[in-house]
Amino acid sequence: MIKRYWSILCIFVFCVGALPGCGVIDAVFLTPPQDTALELLQAGNTAMEEKDYDQAITYYTKLKDRYPFSPYTSQAELRLADAYFQDKRYAAAENAYKEFESLHPGHDDIAYVLFRIGLSNFKHFKSIDQPQDNVTEAMQYFQRVAEAYPSAPIAEKARDYVRKCLRFQAEHEIFVADFYWRTKRYLSAWKRYEYVLEHFSMFEDIQEYATTMNRLAYFMYQRQSAEKERVAQYGSWKQLFDWL
Repeated sequence: MIKRYWSILCIFVFCVGALPGCGVIDAVFLTPPQDTALELLQAGNTAMEEKDYDQAITYYTKLKDRYPFSPYTSQAELRLADAYFQDKRYAAAENAYKEFESLHPGHDDIAYVLFRIGLSNFKHFKSIDQPQDNVTEAMQYFQRVAEAYPSAPIAEKARDYVRKCLRFQAEHEIFVADFYWRTKRYLSAWKRYEYVLEHFSMFEDIQEYATTMNRLAYFMYQRQSAEKERVAQYGSWKQLFDWL
């Protein structure tokens, strides 16, 4: 039995030694070479086309980590942000786009990147009764695109989104003002409607509503103030009847 094993081993060694080069030895004993930067980029792009965003993120991240100085790295960084965005992971997309902006401020696609930062924030918006921080930041980036790159293909879309952000802000202010109205805090309601009238004149329907409610809130505030003054001076009707 031992002789048989030795015979097989000798035949294997002879065959390996007889083959040209070290190809067989490399294939058996050495770690296979890593994918090149170009191969990782192409694999990521293929995954994007197939809408396999998790796989695309894996390929682009590997390219970034393994080849930070490759000429393909900036493409992978931008495509990585796109993959996060397409996968609706907007917080991750925003961070990736911002990282790209900080690393490549003069890149040819920087207008697109700024727009996508704004859009990632915009996608966080849930309802007018929620804080408007994301809408505010989104509008700032859309304005940057519209003002700094007015001739860029994305500039017109940026201007459209500026208007959408303003509309959300106006509706949020109306929501707050209506809350004050319902809770009989007429002074706060009046001031909030005034703010809408001063800052959102571009929306005719909102202006019309705010004008009506502004007048009503002011009237109710004056009436409420007069009642408080009368009570302070003469007491309430209940106090008068109790005295009688």
